[in-house]
This record gives sequence, structure tokens and C-alpha cells, in this order.
Amino acid sequence: MSKGKFYITTAIAYTSGKPHIGNTYEIVLADAIARYKRFEGYDVYLQTGTDEHGQKIQEKAEKVGITPKEYVDGVAKEIKRIWDLMNTSYDNFVRTTDADHEKQVQKIFKKLYDKGDIYKGAYEGLYCTPCESFWTESQLVDGKCPDCGREVQPAKEEAYFFKMSKYADRLIEHINTHPEFIRPVSRKNEMMNNFLLPGLQDLCVSRTSFSWGIPVDFDSKHVVYVWLDALTNYITKIGYDADGNSSELFNKNWPADLHLIGKDIVRFHTIYWPIFLMALDLPLPKQVFGHPWLLQGGDKMSKSKGNVIYADDMAELFGVDATRYFVLHEMPFENDGIITWELVVERFNSDLANILGNLVNRTVSMSNKYFGGTVKSTGVTGEVDADLKAVVTGARDKVTAKMAELRVVDAITEVFNVFRRCNKYIDETTPWILAKDEAKADRLGEVLYNLVESITIGASLLASFLPETAEKIVGQLNTGLRGYDELDRFGLYESGKKVVEKPEILFARLDLKEVLPKVEEIQETQRKEFEAEQRALGNPDAETSGKAAETSDETVIDIEPKGEIAYDDFMKMQFQVGEILSCEAVEKSKKLLCSQVKIGSQVKQIVSGIRKYYTPEEMVGKKVMVLVNLKPAKLAGVLSEGMLLCAEDAEGNLALVAPERPMPSGAEIC
Repeated sequence: MSKGKFYITTAIAYTSGKPHIGNTYEIVLADAIARYKRFEGYDVYLQTGTDEHGQKIQEKAEKVGITPKEYVDGVAKEIKRIWDLMNTSYDNFVRTTDADHEKQVQKIFKKLYDKGDIYKGAYEGLYCTPCESFWTESQLVDGKCPDCGREVQPAKEEAYFFKMSKYADRLIEHINTHPEFIRPVSRKNEMMNNFLLPGLQDLCVSRTSFSWGIPVDFDSKHVVYVWLDALTNYITKIGYDADGNSSELFNKNWPADLHLIGKDIVRFHTIYWPIFLMALDLPLPKQVFGHPWLLQGGDKMSKSKGNVIYADDMAELFGVDATRYFVLHEMPFENDGIITWELVVERFNSDLANILGNLVNRTVSMSNKYFGGTVKSTGVTGEVDADLKAVVTGARDKVTAKMAELRVVDAITEVFNVFRRCNKYIDETTPWILAKDEAKADRLGEVLYNLVESITIGASLLASFLPETAEKIVGQLNTGLRGYDELDRFGLYESGKKVVEKPEILFARLDLKEVLPKVEEIQETQRKEFEAEQRALGNPDAETSGKAAETSDETVIDIEPKGEIAYDDFMKMQFQVGEILSCEAVEKSKKLLCSQVKIGSQVKQIVSGIRKYYTPEEMVGKKVMVLVNLKPAKLAGVLSEGMLLCAEDAEGNLALVAPERPMPSGAEIC
């Protein structure tokens, strides 16, 4: 019996180019959530797809001499190929160039115009083409787009506008009374403090300076603003009809249970989208989760930096499930995750090869070696059996609790705790020693039965995250994946069954020295493709642009050296890793932020002059390097008990210094 419906969406991928692993993470995350909800018994509908209109698309198509539709057809095909390669179980792949979507967008625009929520006017301001966003001078950061940091251009044109302020108070009330609506809470605070509470301006919802978009059917020189077009896919593609003839699929699934999006587009999904829905008299989605980014070695991935990692390259080197495991396991709930080729190999060997693969191989091999493959429960129990069974049968509820909070990393950890406990059980029971004593054969049989049963339960929990691997595991055990309601019971494996005769190596250990040359080949191919793309786009520096991008981050800075210090002087300074628990702006200063920093078991208040470079919301959760034993001082009347370490470039821009790898709060820096 179904537990009810669960409608989940990803942000639709913009068809400006091939998605990198950070983009691909979102659909893998959505797939894991959707699979687990189906596993629990929900009637799940997962929707994803592509966003295909806008000025940037038109400009790219013009540069390569094809129509915008031909351009997006090629990119959309590539995106769908990667989504399929990653074994994602979406129910619908939408394209905003689909005729049914375009028709409904036109009807929605007319409905809002007739209602008086959209009016005609003129716009003069600053426009960011990559973000498809207008900005005022005061909203810019160092004269550039506050979202992407790129240049903005003056724009003046006739346009239609949406009366955002009409619904602002209603949206604020909804957010305040529905704490689960925007997650994590830091995203909610950012939207409230930076956009809603200061007051919303009316939103430009049409353009006349380009033609690649959905025409406003009653004013053909206008095309619909890309965000009004893109966001409405969540309702149009499940059958919403602005005339009131919506489909059964829409009536069943709306409102969405979860919009899964990147943190950079939270504003559009938690301000623009809810207001559009209010104007259409439709209920709001139950939850919008703005996930963090997956960064390449600490930087956001981009072709211009030459540091892009693609899912298909990872899958070729490590396999699809290993790629899925890495992006799901390494992305924290709120803070950005880090990906490097070295880290992927390390995680592959430590978790997949050692903890999981070796466990399955040893269990199947011992069953064959000692009992000809037959797995039989003998009832000869030992003291350690009860704890094993408790861990294994208790895992389901722990995983479910973590998934309910969208803490997928923690859920996977709970699954692997089952496999870790199995490995410990092998060490505790020492089957190779039991096998030397014929009188202990029944005990040995029970040990192997308990291992097979435990691995079966673990594989069933693993299936939402690594579906192919889970099937391979139970295939080697000659059984099937268990249903959700069976996982709190131990002993369902049929006694007397035989495992496969020769176990398959699930994850063979990798040698980094063998992987890195393959990575270099991939990167060289990417460089050549990037240069060819630049030439096609008419970049006169195409031959050197790729190399320049690779070395641009290596610019050096020489500073005036200070006098030498003795080692004893250095040892007087105490540096530790701190975790920022909370942060707020200092009222009497435009430069200062006041952070509460956890350092081991202590919490220190530290004031830093970094307000220009970080919002209070961005600070929360960061791991930073702290000079702990600096003499306390008051800054703008606020006590500061330490110093956060920052790096400064030639333009005076600051960046917090953080550990390269996850480290616990309080770890000494030496």
C-alpha cells in the first residue's frame, strides 16, 4: 500500500554546454532521494530536464552559425545522455522548447496580465547575460554581478513587469510560519535579510533585445523572461492548464514535495517562484532545498579555469556506482564539497574496495572454501551475534531518519556502518580459526550465515545509492534485494542456499600512479576541445586561451619581507581549526563580522574585517584557521578573542584560509 505521493524536481539544466560533475551531482542526489522514497513505499514522480531559452543561447548559436534550436538540441541530448549514464530513474525529462510547455507559458503570462499582476513599462538598468538577471547599481559587488561575478552591461528597453511587492508580505508570512520551506536555514536567512525584508522591486518579465524565447502571444516583439519560462516547468510538464483544465497527474502531484536546486538559484525558487504561484492561486511547494556546490580542489569548476571534471570521464575510470558514491558521500549538507582525482582514488580504495568489496569477497570465498558454497543457519550462537544483529536490523530506521532530513551523506554512512560491523564481526569470530576445529563447524556455519544475512540487508539499504552494486552483491549471494518492511528482521535468508562459486571483484583497488596519467590524457583532450570551441566562437586567442586559463590562478605576489623570527617565537602562537557556529554583522561598522567559533570544546567570539567578502550566512558552518592565543581586544566596541586567518591578493581581496581536507574542530595547526 502506497504511503502517498512524493513529487521531486531538480532545477532544469541550462543548455549552455556539457554539464560537469558538480552539475551532475544534483540529478544523482535527486535520484537517490527518489529511489529511497520509492523503497519506503511512496508513489514517486521525479522530474528533470533542460532550460533552453535566453540571450546567452542565442549568442552562442549565432557564433557557431546554427539556429538556437539546433544548438539546444545538441546540448539537451548530451545532458540526457549523462543523466542516463549515471543510472538516474527520472520519470520525465522536460525541455522548455516542448510545444505544450511553450503554450502554457503564454497562457500563464496572459492570465497574470489580465489579472493586473503584469504591466507594460520600460527598463533601464544593468544586465548580466550569463545569469539572465537585471541589477541596480547598489546591488552590484565591486561593479559586477553579485551572483556570478561577471561584467554587467547597461540595458534599456520596453518590457513587461511583475508586481512582486504585491505578494511580498504574504511570502514573508509563509516563510515565517513554514520553517521547513527553505533549507538549510542559512539559505532562508539570506533570502529574508538580503532580498525580502529590504523590499522587493517589480520584476522584468519580458525582453525585446533578443528573439530566442517564448513569444508573448499578444505582443509579439516581446519574449517571456527566461525565469518565468523555466520555473513554470514544474507545473506545466505535469499537466497544469491556466484555463482550469489541469490533468489528473497535476492534481495528484502538486504541490511539489521537494524542489532540489543549487544554492546559487535559491532566490529564484524561494522568491520569484512562490510569488508566481500565489498570483496563479496555486499552493506553494512544500520544501526548497538549496544544496551546496562540489568544488574542484576548493574552486568552482569552470572551463575558463581548466579544472572541469565530467561524470562520463569519472565513470570511465572508476565506474558509474563509484562516481555516484563519491558525489553523494563527499557533499556536506550545507557547506561546499571538495573533489580531486586523488581524493576519489583514496575514497574508492578505503570505502568501496576495502570496507565493502573485500567484505563480500571474503564472505563468499569462505562459504565456498569451508562448506562448498552452502549457507546454513545452525543455531549455534555466540556472544557477539546479538550486537551484530542489533546494528544490522536497526540500520533501516537510522537511514530513514537521515533521508527524511535530506542528510544523504549521513544516510550512506549508516549503511556503511552495517558493512563496517560485518568486518568487525569477522575479526571477532575468526572463521579461519574456527575452521581448524571440526567440532566448531556448526558455529562456523552460523557465523557465515549471519554475514550473508547482514550483507543482504546492507545491500538492500545501499540500493538507492549504488543500485548496480547492490544487485551484484545479492546476485553473488544467490538472493534478491529485500523490501523495506523486511529489513528490521534477521534470518530471512533461506538456509541451505548456495552462494556463487566464484565471487566477482566489486571494486579492485586502484594505484594512483596508474590513474593520474589517464587523468592527464583526459585533461589534454579537454584542452584541445576547449580551444576548438573558442575558435568556433570567434575567440582570436583560441590557441592560448586554454593554457592561459590553466596558469591564471598561479599568479604570484611578492610582499615586503618582515624580519626573521626564531622558532621559539613561532611556537608561542597557537593555531587551531575552528568551526563557525554563528555570525552576524557588527552594527557600528561596515567592515566587521562577529563570529562565534567552536575550537575544540570552547567557543570564542572573533571579530574580523571581512564583511565585504562574506555574508554572515556564508560564514556559518565553515572550518577556518584561527590564531587562538591573540590577546583579546575590542573592535567597534565588540570583544574579539582571536583572529581568523585570511589570504589577500594584489587587489586587496580576502579569502579565509581553511584546511584542505575535513578536520575536526580544535585540530592543531603546526
